[in-house]
Amino acid sequence: QVQLVESGGGSVQAGGSLRLSCAASGYTFASNVIGWFRQAPGKEREGVAAIDTGGGSTYYADSVKGRFTISQDNAKNTMYLQMNSLKPEDTAMYYCAADGVSWPNPLDPYEYNYWGQGTQVTVSS
Repeated sequence: QVQLVESGGGSVQAGGSLRLSCAASGYTFASNVIGWFRQAPGKEREGVAAIDTGGGSTYYADSVKGRFTISQDNAKNTMYLQMNSLKPEDTAMYYCAADGVSWPNPLDPYEYNYWGQGTQVTVSS
């Protein structure tokens, strides 16, 4: 069974940093499209960042570009999201997702087949 487990969430002040991790079992991150999504209360789930681990291309939502960095460690079968300069509007449940597509939109949550249960990120002002 495919399992994705997120970790690294927590509460930080605006301007702080967090590093989220997503460990996979039953699925190989290498040569696939994987990503991070988030959902705030009352809001739709939105794509944050994605990576095509085969080609190396990365994709970011405009709201996080320049602040967040997605990466993966194939040896550990783990994906990361480095989140810097956090803002209160970044507050959300963050989800790891796998088995997406690089085209037409790798930040479309409906294109992904596997999901973790999420880790909460709260940014206070």
